[in-house]
Amino acid sequence: MRIISFIILATTPAFAVDFVREVRPIFEKHCAECHGAEKQKNDYRLDIKAVALKQIVPGKSAESPLFRFVSGLEKDTPMPPKSKLSSVEIETLRRWIDEGANWPDGVDVAKLEDKTDWWAFKPLKVSSSATATAGSRHETLNLKLATDRLDTFIRAKLPEVGLKPAPRADARTLVRRLFFDLTGLPPTPADMSDWSDLSDEHYEKLVDTLLASPRYGERWARYWLDLVHYGETHGYDKDKPRMNAWPYRDYVIRAFNNDKPYRRFIEEQIAGDALYSGTTDGITALGFIAAGPWDYIGHAEVPETKLDGKIARHLDRDDMVQNAVGTFCSLTVQCAQCHYHKFDPISQEDYYSLQAVFAGIDRTDVDFYPDDASMQKFAALQKQKKQITDEIAALEEPLKKTAGEAYTALSKRIDGAAEKGANPNAKPDFGYHSAISPTQDAAKWVQVDLGKSVRVERIVLKPCYDDFGKIGGGFGFPVRFKIEVSNDPEFKTGVTLVWRKHDATFMNDFPNPGLKPFESGTAGDDGVTGRYVRVTAVKLAKRSNDYMFALAEMEVYDRKTGPNLAVGRPVSSLDSIEAAPRWRKANLTDGIAPESRTEEDKLKLIRERDALMLAQASEATKKKIHSARKQRDALPQLPAPQKVYAGAVHYGSGSFKGTHGIPRTIQVLKRGDMKQPAQEVSAGTVTALSELLQAPFKVAGDHESDRRAALAKWISHPNNALTWRSIVNRVWQHHFGRGLVDTANDFGRMGGKPSHPELHDWLAATFRDEMNGSVKKLHKLIVMSETYRQKSDTSDLSDKFDAANQWLSHQNRRKLDAESIRDSILAVSGKLDLTMGGASFQDFIIDKPQHSPHYEYHLHDPEDPKSHRRSIYRFIVRSQQQPFMTVMDCADPSMRVDKRNESLSPLQALALMNNGLTVAMAKHFAARVGKEAVGLEAQTKRAFVHALAREPKADELAPLVDYAQREGLENTCRVLLNLNEFSFVD
Repeated sequence: MRIISFIILATTPAFAVDFVREVRPIFEKHCAECHGAEKQKNDYRLDIKAVALKQIVPGKSAESPLFRFVSGLEKDTPMPPKSKLSSVEIETLRRWIDEGANWPDGVDVAKLEDKTDWWAFKPLKVSSSATATAGSRHETLNLKLATDRLDTFIRAKLPEVGLKPAPRADARTLVRRLFFDLTGLPPTPADMSDWSDLSDEHYEKLVDTLLASPRYGERWARYWLDLVHYGETHGYDKDKPRMNAWPYRDYVIRAFNNDKPYRRFIEEQIAGDALYSGTTDGITALGFIAAGPWDYIGHAEVPETKLDGKIARHLDRDDMVQNAVGTFCSLTVQCAQCHYHKFDPISQEDYYSLQAVFAGIDRTDVDFYPDDASMQKFAALQKQKKQITDEIAALEEPLKKTAGEAYTALSKRIDGAAEKGANPNAKPDFGYHSAISPTQDAAKWVQVDLGKSVRVERIVLKPCYDDFGKIGGGFGFPVRFKIEVSNDPEFKTGVTLVWRKHDATFMNDFPNPGLKPFESGTAGDDGVTGRYVRVTAVKLAKRSNDYMFALAEMEVYDRKTGPNLAVGRPVSSLDSIEAAPRWRKANLTDGIAPESRTEEDKLKLIRERDALMLAQASEATKKKIHSARKQRDALPQLPAPQKVYAGAVHYGSGSFKGTHGIPRTIQVLKRGDMKQPAQEVSAGTVTALSELLQAPFKVAGDHESDRRAALAKWISHPNNALTWRSIVNRVWQHHFGRGLVDTANDFGRMGGKPSHPELHDWLAATFRDEMNGSVKKLHKLIVMSETYRQKSDTSDLSDKFDAANQWLSHQNRRKLDAESIRDSILAVSGKLDLTMGGASFQDFIIDKPQHSPHYEYHLHDPEDPKSHRRSIYRFIVRSQQQPFMTVMDCADPSMRVDKRNESLSPLQALALMNNGLTVAMAKHFAARVGKEAVGLEAQTKRAFVHALAREPKADELAPLVDYAQREGLENTCRVLLNLNEFSFVD
C-alpha cells in the first residue's frame, strides 16, 4: 500500500502556479521600484498585464526576455540590478511562464494610461456652425463673418467666468498698437495724422498698408529666428563666426513679406533642395536646419571615428530633430532620446528614426545664386559636372591604387602646401607641444625611437603653424637647441652630437624659420649610429606671457635620399600637452606638417602626381581621361556664387569629412549612450501620431534628401493637426502676449490645454483651408477682431477673476521687445537706416579671432552708421550677447525661444539711461527736433510727439520744458526715451 501511494503522489502533477498569490508578490518585491506605477524604465512595467507580457513568451521561459534577465542568463543585463531573486523565486517564475504565463483578467491594481488620449493628438474638430466663414473648404474667406466668429468664441466664455468685454481702444492707441505689432516700429507724427480718422474702413486700410510694408517681414522674421535659435556664431567653446548665416535670415524676411504659403515655408526649410530644386529659396531656406549651435571642435578637429566625434555628430542631429519637430509641431521628441517618452506616445525607435532623416547631412556652406534663373543654370551645370567628374573618378581610381605609396606621398605634400593667405595646416594634427614654462631658459626635450640602431646622416625638423598670439609659422620653434643621437633612451651614455649648424642653433639665438624646414646632419664618413634621436631646447620660444617648445615633424634619414626612418615611430618627451588631435607626441612622426609653398610649387606637385597616375594607364584609358577632362573644362562658367550656411551634404576631408551623400547608420542608443548601440533604424517619424492623424511618412527614393522630403511632407500634411494648431497659436501669442495654449513649444501631455479649444481648432482649420496657409490673412483676421481692438485697461472684475487675462476680457499691455526699443530709439532720432538684407552689421570688435574670439561690445562706436540698421540685421553672437539687448530681455540664441521673458528691473532703467546708443541718439534726436521747430517749448513738444505719438498735456509739457531750460534739449530727449510710455504698448 505504501509503495502504491508513493507512486500515485509522484506521478500526480503539482498545482499550477497562482499569479496573484505567488508571482505578483515577486514583482512587487523586486521589480516595482523601477517598473511599477511610479517609474517605468524603458517604458516597461510589471503591474499591468498588457505591458508585462511584451517581455514574456508564454510556454517558453528560456525565450522570455524577462526570465533571462532575472535568472542571470543575460550576463550583461542582470535584473534586478540591486538585489537578486532567490532560487525558489526564479523557479516559480520559470514554472509560471512554462505553464503559459496565466495572468487572469481583472486582477491588475493599476490602469494603463493611453498616451494618445490628448487634445493635441486628435484631428482638428470644427463644428458645422463654425465653418460658416466660407461655403466649403478652400473657398475665399469672408472676413466679416470670420472676425465675428472669432469674437463669438471669446465672448461666449466671458459671462461664464463673470466678466465683460472691454470697450474698443481709441484711435491713437490702436494705430500705435498696430504699428508695433505688425512692423516693430513706432508711427511717425505724419502717420498719426494720416490715420487719425480710424473708422472700420480706414482701420482695415491701415492693416493692409502695414502688412504690405517691407517692415512687416523684418518684424515677424525676428519671432521666427528666436524660435529656431538662429545665431551667427557656432557657440560652444570656440564660438567662431558664421559669416554666411545671413542669407537664411533674409529668406525668412522675404518669405513673410511675400506671404509664402505656410506649407511651402515648411517644406523649403527642411527639404527645399529636393522639393524646390533650382530655386534660391529652396537652398537658402536650408539655413533652418543649421540655425542652432555647432560644436566646431567636435567636428572640425575630432574625426567621426572617435567617440567624442560620434557624440558631437549625435548631438548635432538631435538639434536638427528638435528644431524641425519642435518648431513646426510643438512636440518634445528629444525626451525619447534615452528612453520612451514619459508622457507622450513617442518611442526611442521613433526618436532615432527622426535622427535617421538627417543622417546624411551636416552644417556646411552651400553655393547659391540670388535669382532663380541663375540657380537653374547652376543646377544644370552642377549635374553635368557631376556626371563628368564621376566618369573621370571611375577611370582614375584604379590608376591611383596602382601608383601606390608614391601617389599617396605626393598627395600629402600637396595637402600640406598652403596657398597665400590660407592656413597651411591641411589637417588639425599640428604637432608636438611641450608643457608651458613661465621662464625661457627651462630645458625641454623630445625624442624618437627608431626601433633599432641605424646610421643617421640627415635630420629634418619641420616647424608648426598656429596663429595663436598672431605667431603663425614657426610657432614654438626653439630659440636655442641641440640634436643628439644615442642607443641609450636616457641619453646618459654613448651620446653623439649632430654637429652641422650646431653653432647657429646652440651658441646663438636661431631666428624663427617660419615654415621653412630646418635641416642638420653628419658627414657621410662620421659613422654616427643610434636608435634614439633627441632634440633638446635650451631656450624656449615665446608664446604670450610664457614659453614653450613645439615641432610639427621630425624626419630621420640614413642617407641623403631614401625613406624617412622616423615616420610612425614612438615618441617620448620630458613633458607634453596631449590635446588630440591638435597637439600630442604622436604627431611628431605622423607624416603631417604644414608646408609653405608658392602656387607654382603646388601646381608642379600636382602635375608630378598626375603624370605618375597616367603612367599606369593604357593608351585607350588615357584618351578617355583626356576627353572627359576636356569636356569638364569646356563647361561654361557662371559668376562666383554666394554661400549660405545650411544643412546639406558636406564633402570634406580630414577630421570633418562629412558623408559625401551616404547617410550614416543610425542605431537606437540604450539610455542614450553612444557606447551602447542597439538595433539599426531607418528614417521615420512618430508612428503612433502618423496613425492617429492619418498623415503618412513615405520615403520616395534612395537619395538622402528623399528622407528630408518625406519628413517635410509629413509635417505639412493637411491631416497633421499639430502643425496647423502650432502656427496659429504662435501668431496669436505674439498679438495678445499669451497663446491659446500657454506652452507654445510643448503640445504634449506635460504642456497646457487650450483656453478656447473650439476657437483654436477653428483658427487652425481656417488658416489651413480658407486661407491656404496665408500668414498675412491670419494676422488680418486677428487684428480686425473686436477682441484685439479692446482697451488694455483692467477692471475690478478682471483683476478678481482673471488676473492673467486668460479669457481676454481686455487687451494686454505689453513691454516692447529689445529690438523694438533699439529700433524706436534710432527711428525717433532720425538715424534709422532702412537698408534691407545682406551681411549683418557688427556692434562689437573681435579680439583674438584666431582661437576663441572675444566679442568686445564696449569698443564699438555707437555713432558708426553701419550699425544704425534695424536690429534684425544685427550680428548675433551666442557666447557673449550684446549687454544692452540682453538686459532688455533679448532671446538667447543658443536656445529655442518660443516666448521671451518680460522683466522689469532697475538694471533696465540704468541701461536705457546710460547706454552709449541712447546717449548718442539723444543728441541726434535733439538736433532733429531743433530743425523741425523753433523755440525750446515747441522743440520739446515736437520731441514728445515723436517719442509717444501724442500731444503732451499741459502738466506734462511744463516740467519737461523746465528741465530742458536747466539741462538742455539733448538731456530732455534722453528723458523721453526713458519714459515707460515709450517702452510699452497699450
